[in-house]
Amino acid sequence: MSVFFRAAYLFGFKPWDTGVPPPELVSVVEGQDSLAPGKALDLGCGTGTNSIYLAQHGWDATGIDFVPRAINAARRKAAAAGVSPRFIVGDVTRLTELGVGSGYDLLLDLGCFHSIPDTGRDAYVRGATQVARPGAVMLLFCAVRRDKPQRIGPRGVAPGEVAQRFGSGWELVAEQAGRPMLGCFSAWYRLHRKL
Repeated sequence: MSVFFRAAYLFGFKPWDTGVPPPELVSVVEGQDSLAPGKALDLGCGTGTNSIYLAQHGWDATGIDFVPRAINAARRKAAAAGVSPRFIVGDVTRLTELGVGSGYDLLLDLGCFHSIPDTGRDAYVRGATQVARPGAVMLLFCAVRRDKPQRIGPRGVAPGEVAQRFGSGWELVAEQAGRPMLGCFSAWYRLHRKL
């Protein structure tokens, strides 16, 4: 998938980059039960749409992506928007090695986890758990495969995989079906870091 994403940003093919924050994030930031601004970590931030949105709403936002071209675009967009979230080129399965710090109140993953190979998913979860403060909220959007990994598009997660992989450090408090994508289902997960 690494080659795919690097090529996608090189050629400008990024259908996941709508330039608009998803309603699930907007609800957490501006909704009736919104969180007070704090530290936010955008995992697989792409061109920074959500990191910029968070910074515009008073959050101390950090975005991470392994594609330098995406991070460069995010920095340009942030400068044009007059905000300064921190952007890091790095591997989200090695969070503690990236110097991102800790004490995050909100973690957002809009389609990163479901693209990580199975061998890296536990490292991702360990890192996210270590950098999140107790009680933190995580919003996670994933393609959910039916039986087998997808042949095209993101690998997806197996049904029940999010609850199983995050079970030791997080509580799954909500799972909401999303729109179909590339022949599979999708879901939004809301998790809370255990105290």
